[in-house]
Amino acid sequence: MVTAYSHSSIAFFDFDGTITSRDTLAELLKFKTGMFKYYLGLVFLSPVLILYKLGLLSNHRAKEIMLEYFLKGESAAEFNALCREFSETRLPSLFRKGALTEIRRHLQNNTQVVIVTASPENWVQPWCQQFNLECIATKLKVRNGKLTGKIAGQNCAGEEKVKHILKRYNLSYYTKIYAYGDTPGDLPMLSLATDSYYKPFKERAY
Repeated sequence: MVTAYSHSSIAFFDFDGTITSRDTLAELLKFKTGMFKYYLGLVFLSPVLILYKLGLLSNHRAKEIMLEYFLKGESAAEFNALCREFSETRLPSLFRKGALTEIRRHLQNNTQVVIVTASPENWVQPWCQQFNLECIATKLKVRNGKLTGKIAGQNCAGEEKVKHILKRYNLSYYTKIYAYGDTPGDLPMLSLATDSYYKPFKERAY
């Protein structure tokens, strides 16, 4: 999909850790299963987490193993309904005030705002729709109406963020390109910008 160009500037925001104060996949899983079952699951998955921390397992595969454990076989329709509820009731407490202020400033200045995240679109997209923001996110694979626990395509992180951005937007149309991130995985996206900001919103969430 190629976007229409009605703006002279565009801003790309990472989501987890940049706009929010915590990882939203973890918070969504807590919201879904409850704290006890979530942390029990982490104990069961601890060998996977250790291999990932040691660099012996890719982010993509580690994430799929976690998704399979917590979500495989779930009704996609029911999961999406849960994600919308999470987006409305839990996400607001995780947002960084400075990040929301910056997004509002860009919107007031007629800057196109795009959220680019490794988190699944299921709960990020509903939030983006409330504020007329565009969303590039990881997609979850669904088969016969149920989640498989697999990622459709690639996890939207690191260089994948750049690939998705360049596939959708011709950046030569913009005179200003802003980018915001908080991890080394965001640096490829930040390198696209005329104005880049690394860990810009240090204050706590609401």
